[in-house]
Amino acid sequence: MKDKVVIITGASSGIGKALAFNLGHLGAKLVITGRKQDTLALVEKELHNKNVEFLSIVADSSLEEDNRRIISETIQKFKKIDILINNAGISMRALFEDTNLDVIKKVMDINFYGTVYATKFALPYILESKGSIVGISSINGYRGTPARTGYTASKFAMNGFLEALRTEVMTRGVHILVACPGFTESNIRKYALDQDGNAQGESPREETKMMTSEEVATHIVKAIQKRKRDLILTRQGKLAVFLNKWFPKMMDKMVYNLMKKEPNSPLK
Repeated sequence: MKDKVVIITGASSGIGKALAFNLGHLGAKLVITGRKQDTLALVEKELHNKNVEFLSIVADSSLEEDNRRIISETIQKFKKIDILINNAGISMRALFEDTNLDVIKKVMDINFYGTVYATKFALPYILESKGSIVGISSINGYRGTPARTGYTASKFAMNGFLEALRTEVMTRGVHILVACPGFTESNIRKYALDQDGNAQGESPREETKMMTSEEVATHIVKAIQKRKRDLILTRQGKLAVFLNKWFPKMMDKMVYNLMKKEPNSPLK
């Protein structure tokens, strides 16, 4: 990873932040993005203290022009792009029948279209460097969960988009990785949208019992180095993907019962 130019969207917290520190430690030159200047500034300070070379850009992944600007500023500073990590994401938690359609659109705009925009503008440079495009997806990209219809749809869409793109560029030296963490200790559930588009404010799960963002980042970096096609994390995640492929009807009941047990679950 020494001197590789790596763009990480949504790098102000969670998996994105952990990836920045991991890759910075390995000598990569980073471009980190986030929507909030204050939280991004905290990451900037830590990277400065670790003598990591980086460019920080305040940008909204859901906006086409912001993504165009990210790529433009990266090329202006570093002259190339080796790795694009599409990490920016948001979740939601509410029954579809109760959910404002603007919530679904917002989740799709950030999770799916954010990936499409960044990849579109970075692709010419990735083709030139024969580099990597990474999508930080989810087990929800393989198995839908109730009360997370918009999030599930965005991750299915991301997986399909990157699979199709991988096939398009497979003879041109470009590596595409779809990384699907299981439940990970991060802020994503704290900021998950409710039916009206407000952050739910607290996680409905026990965060301390999950894989940490740092552990997830370590697995992802190793998968990039090995140019792996897919990465599915946690024993529970791997089991869910396997069972859903071979026993989907049974999984419907299992997933319903599991999600029903969450605190304040909208499921009856």
